[in-house]
This record gives sequence, C-alpha cells and structure tokens, in this order.
Amino acid sequence: MIGHAERRDRLTPDEVAAVAELARAAGDTDGAYPLSEHTVLHLRHGGDAPAVHLVVRTPDGELAGYAHVDTTDAVDGPSAELVVHPLRRRHGLGRALVTAAIAAAAEADPAGRLRLWAHGDHPSASALALSLGFRRARVLWQMRRSLFAEVPQPELPDGVALRPFRPGVDDEPWLALNARAFADHPEQGRWTLRDLRVRMAEPWFDPDGFLLAERDGALAGFHWTKVHGELRRDAEAGGRTHHHDPIGEVYVLGVDPSAHGSGLGRALTAAGLRHLRARGLDQVMLYVDESNTAATALYQRLGFARWSTDVLFQRS
Repeated sequence: MIGHAERRDRLTPDEVAAVAELARAAGDTDGAYPLSEHTVLHLRHGGDAPAVHLVVRTPDGELAGYAHVDTTDAVDGPSAELVVHPLRRRHGLGRALVTAAIAAAAEADPAGRLRLWAHGDHPSASALALSLGFRRARVLWQMRRSLFAEVPQPELPDGVALRPFRPGVDDEPWLALNARAFADHPEQGRWTLRDLRVRMAEPWFDPDGFLLAERDGALAGFHWTKVHGELRRDAEAGGRTHHHDPIGEVYVLGVDPSAHGSGLGRALTAAGLRHLRARGLDQVMLYVDESNTAATALYQRLGFARWSTDVLFQRS
C-alpha cells in the first residue's frame, strides 16, 4: 500500500536526483516532459522563493509521485505540476497529489485558487483535473520544423543590425526590453536579473546563440536560441552522463512594441534558425500560446507545425 502525500519545504540533493529520474521515466513513456523549466531550475538551484514539495513513496521508500507547488504569485495565484511513475499509475496517486496541492495552495491564497499544468494534454490528466473542479484556462503549443527545409534569408529593417548578447553588459538593457516585449505575458514579462543569470549559468547557455537586434544603440528585439540534448554531466542527471538526440529551440523571441509590423520578428526568427542549422542541428522546436494567433501564423509561414500541447487548468 502506497502512503499519502508527504509535504516537504526542501528536498535533499538525492531527492532532487530521484525526482529527475522519475520525471525522465514519465517523459519517456508519455512523450512529454512533465515538469517545466521553471520547476526544474527551482529544484536544481533553489533560491529565495519558497515552494511546497509533495512526495509519495512506496513502502520500501522508492519515489512513486511528486508535485511542486509554487505559492509566490500574488497576481495569478499558486501553480502546481505533478508526475507519477508510469508503473504506479491508476492507484489514486495523482488524485492524492492534486488534493494535497489544493490544500497547500489554500494556505497561501484565501480565494482557493490553483493553476495546474498538464504537459502533453493526456486524457487521464484532463479527466482528473475536471473531476476536481478545474477548468481549461490556457493552451500552449509545442511546434517543430526541420532545419533541412529551406530557411529564409533574414531581411532586417533599415538601420537594424544583429549582434550576440554580451554577458554582464546587456543584462539590464535586455531585461527592460523583455519586460516591454512581454508586458502582457503571464510569466516571461516578469523575469528578474536572477531569473536571467540562473539561465546564463546553465550548461546550454551560449551567448553567440542569443541574438540581439540593435538600432541607434538601443535594443529593438532579440532571439534567444537554446540547444537540448547535448552530452553533459550535471545535477539534473543525478551526476550521470546522459545524451538525447539534440534539438534546437526558439527559446525566447521578443520585439519591442515600437518595432511591431516592421518584419523584425520574422527576420530574427530566420537568423536564429540559421544559427541553429550552422551548429549542425536538423530540427528545431518552440512553445507558443494557442491564443497568440499572430505568432502562430508567423511560425506556420516559416514551416513550423504543431507537435504537442500543454494545458493549464485553473481552479477558483
């Protein structure tokens, strides 16, 4: 008999490695990684922001399920993500974790709000969320395209030049541009200097793949690319070397509102795709809100197609 969800304020390094192993097993089975980058970075690096960790173990102590509850967002309310080992499903563990997450969120938010991400939009996750009073509130597409297909030549607006990001020099100007470009975005527009520098410390960070568009000495847009799947040894892998087929990502693409309609977004996208192809990659991915019809139309014109779907459920 597997016990109830145990609540923890912190995890040990061994427990973090066990969560990473659990998430990898679920991702390999489901075809979608169950934890967002935000949660993975919080697990690995911690920080000042508190989080609630919920764990479910087998009688012999093996990790069977995990949930991460972030209670720090006073505007949109707490959020949660969870994962259950593929061999431990259909025993009520997901329901136990979500119920415990609801209780933890209620302590921080008197309104009883909770946002719950379901990566991959699996029917069982949707059925569980709806049965517990959640509704579908946001849909995020993962889109992909081949880099073997033709990539258009970037056509920059007059007076605009591209250059790589300069760590320690461009940090604050980029944050200001990011805030303007994503003023209405629920997560991206609120990035802090720590959010940026945590990612700059990641093994995948490459300033040459962080392209900035500059005009008259001011930043007008950017395309930050990322490469997944390179051979590395890190804490996320529990200290073990691992490898997945590499894939590029349009990690963050932003344009200053004053440059909207100038074609800068398309040019930046093309420039980033050419950079990733020059690194020898054959495929690229990105995430975009289903409701962002302008962005999805741009990406479709550039050869991207929907690959998978993540859904945000909301309880109020």
